[in-house]
Amino acid sequence: MQEIIVDPIAQPTTMSNLGQLARYNADEGSEGVAFSVRDGESWRDLTYGQFADKVEDIAKGLIAAGVQTGDRVALMSRTRFEWTLCDFAIWTAGAVPVPVYETSSAEQVSWILSDCEAVAIITELEPHTQRVASVRDDLPALKHVWQIDAGHLEELAEAGAEVDEATLRERANVATRDDIATIIYTSGTTGRPKGCELRHGNFLDLSENTKLAVGDVVAPGSSTILFLPLAHVLARLIEVLAFYSRARIGHSPDITNLMDDLQSFRPTFLLCVPRVFEKIYNATDQRLAAEGKGRLFRLAAKTAISYSRALDEGGASLLLRAQHKLFDIIVFSKLRAVMGGQVRYAVCGGAPLGPRLGHFFRGVGINVLEGYGLTETTAPTNVCVPGHIRIGTVGQPLPGVGIRIAEDGEILASGVGVFRGYYKNEEATRETFTEDGWLKTGDIGELDDDGNLTITGRKKELLVTAGGKNVAPTVLEDVVRAHPLVSQCLVVGDRRPYIAALVTIDSEMLPAWGKAHDRPNITLEEAYDDPYVHEHLQQAIDRANKSVSRAESIREFRVLRTDFTEAGGYLTPSMKLKRPAIYRDFGDEIEALYANSPSTVV
Repeated sequence: MQEIIVDPIAQPTTMSNLGQLARYNADEGSEGVAFSVRDGESWRDLTYGQFADKVEDIAKGLIAAGVQTGDRVALMSRTRFEWTLCDFAIWTAGAVPVPVYETSSAEQVSWILSDCEAVAIITELEPHTQRVASVRDDLPALKHVWQIDAGHLEELAEAGAEVDEATLRERANVATRDDIATIIYTSGTTGRPKGCELRHGNFLDLSENTKLAVGDVVAPGSSTILFLPLAHVLARLIEVLAFYSRARIGHSPDITNLMDDLQSFRPTFLLCVPRVFEKIYNATDQRLAAEGKGRLFRLAAKTAISYSRALDEGGASLLLRAQHKLFDIIVFSKLRAVMGGQVRYAVCGGAPLGPRLGHFFRGVGINVLEGYGLTETTAPTNVCVPGHIRIGTVGQPLPGVGIRIAEDGEILASGVGVFRGYYKNEEATRETFTEDGWLKTGDIGELDDDGNLTITGRKKELLVTAGGKNVAPTVLEDVVRAHPLVSQCLVVGDRRPYIAALVTIDSEMLPAWGKAHDRPNITLEEAYDDPYVHEHLQQAIDRANKSVSRAESIREFRVLRTDFTEAGGYLTPSMKLKRPAIYRDFGDEIEALYANSPSTVV
């Protein structure tokens, strides 16, 4: 059994809970810029003092409305400044915020609000409010629905004027690090979501240690713009870490405006998922190919990857350094400019990025810090940190975290981020811990001699072929999905004679791909049957097969005339495949993969 335990390196601050953090930062330096908030075409700065005042005004409003210590208050909104404002206000009022994805269905909203017995919910837009209204008869505990865009936050602040400072301070100081800070419901790839009880200490202890571990990433003068859902634990941890570290924070609620927001905000570090990096790479590749510069980009990409690999192998040669400097002027600097021109680091989690893209972006000048964690671990247990980036791994455990590899290969975790259990679900809590208290992650991995963790698969998702070969589908899916034509890929083959895949086409990337491949007017309907499209999809399959043995390789694939989306019920909000739902609804297509026929379209 492999094991590595890293001792904490941070001395805990005097804060006993997250509700004290806004005022703590204001007392440390009220005039520093905490947030930049979108105001039309520009950004308006908000100081730590101003933010603390706004947080406390809304916290008083919650108290005046009858929200009690420990009450659950739900948040349903896109990633915007008001989300963070309300998050800290709920903590300051002594209550427990419960995030709800703004894409959640009425049934999901009903389940979460009823399970946690929320007394109030803060929504963003009228459709969110209507979704809550449609199930309100099933929510007897729900007393208040406040809508951000209806001006209800301002009304709350006005109503809170009657609450005195002594009452507010009492509320803000009541929770300890051992008390529940939030209940985050798991994505629910199988069954109903379970509520993870995360403590104030999980966030504070992890932030205090991570700040020291990542050093330069959140150093003075750093900044980040949040665009991933704050309902997800990783974005939430980054929210707390960045604010605690006094990094300037912005929000981008509409992903279609992200590139414009990046260029005007100019962050120094980002939180991303692999799909964002794939999109940036593929979009750049296809755009330059359409301009007749495809060969230039491929040479630049090859140079970036070679340069990055050389950094791990004793340094680049004089010739490689010269080539890298040339491409930095004519290609890499332009790619960095698309992301604002100042990004040096990007924290990446949620799925494997893959060595190729990891080396490419480091070669371009953006260090991708891959990490690993779960909702149950308050996000990261492991992260590649500056000075110890091992591309292809998720790095060593953070200070205060332990990682163990069980006999069957399952990753076990312990330490400052590990949750206390599932809300009102003792049986599930018992099942997720070993007898000696380590968390069962459900993931399969390996530790190298330096303590770096590599994720090799998901325990419950391992496929066992009819020949008895164990296959981790994500290893193949991630490579196939990196192709610009591919939106999603599902690998199948459990108890089957060979491995196969269902593939969906990326409708957003298709026009750019078409222009770059002499099919400028190709439509999605035409692409389904286009032999040239199938030829390129086969290239993606071939590339994935190079990473595995013959017994693990994809032998057949089918292109679906639909996509796997969250709205369709096939992806979680964090973009994970809901495999049981896909198996159920695409059973005929899966069966057809084993009819000994060539790749076809359905």
